[in-house]
Amino acid sequence: MKKHNFSAGPSVLPEFTIKKTAEAVLDFAGTGLSVMEVSHRDKEFMAVMDQARDLFKEILDIPSGYEVVFLGGGASMQFCMVPYNLLNKKAAYLNTGTWASKALKEAKFFGEVVEVASSKDENFSYIPKNYEVPADADYFHITTNNTIFGTEIRKDLDVKVPLVADMSSDIFSRPVDVSKYAIIYGGAQKNLAPAGVTFAVIREDVLGKVDRPIPTMLNYKTHIENGSMFNTPPVLPVFAALQTLIWLKEQGGVKEMEKRNIRKATMLYDEIERNKLFKSTVKYEEDRSIMNICFVMADEYKELEADFRTFASSRGMVGIKGHRSVGGFRASCYNALPEESVKALIDTMREFEKNH
Repeated sequence: MKKHNFSAGPSVLPEFTIKKTAEAVLDFAGTGLSVMEVSHRDKEFMAVMDQARDLFKEILDIPSGYEVVFLGGGASMQFCMVPYNLLNKKAAYLNTGTWASKALKEAKFFGEVVEVASSKDENFSYIPKNYEVPADADYFHITTNNTIFGTEIRKDLDVKVPLVADMSSDIFSRPVDVSKYAIIYGGAQKNLAPAGVTFAVIREDVLGKVDRPIPTMLNYKTHIENGSMFNTPPVLPVFAALQTLIWLKEQGGVKEMEKRNIRKATMLYDEIERNKLFKSTVKYEEDRSIMNICFVMADEYKELEADFRTFASSRGMVGIKGHRSVGGFRASCYNALPEESVKALIDTMREFEKNH
């Protein structure tokens, strides 16, 4: 039976990435060695790092004055690195979910933090609007896509202070005007690579303005100046990331990804609206994520939740159980998820509806 991988992360990867990475595990670049055992200083891997950085810039159309670095520690380490490098006196945060809350909490170790708005009052089921960002903030932090609650900011905000965005789960899912951001960061295990590598896109002129000394490993300048090679990088995930970037370019880039993702999401949201057994958890349609589609059983059918989960599993659906904070179901429809998987889930929902 074909498996349809809706896992929230680590998640589905392009077959191209899996195949090329598997080949390199056995023989990397004709060296006769595995990519897992070569030196990161060898010319073969240096070429991988350089190409990954260049393709990252090309696909996102990153302007001059920005650098791309590949790091360890996950997005959670960035919750610390961002304020360490940028927060002098005050930072502003938009609280739209679990990861935004955690980023905000870490920033409080470094200075004053203003929560400009929060959707916690309704279990993060919407994106706050009409808030004001303090003009004297060192930066404004947002989480563009909320994997747990299924909301997404699908536009580039205009703010008068440096804008920082955690794009862990929607990077490369749509075109982004990078010039509106000071830093974009994310864990790569959703739309780019297996777990273990983190990316950061940094506008260099925002660095070097804090009064505090910054530990070497937590200083963005360290990694920019050393080409992500100050310490041993996560070699295998970086190689896999390069394969995904090659695949993305061949598929038509972020504009094509956006078309596909909107089509997949529209199909599934339409079925959730049509099917009397289910309902969306996101309050407003414009706030619904196209990456993580969250839904629950309708109130009168709540007792069928476990039955549907078992039924869906029997039809090859993997990873659709919702996060404990929301319950129900979550279908993560990242770039590499084929449309046929969404159709298979819809068929499963319809068959379950017919049976009940």
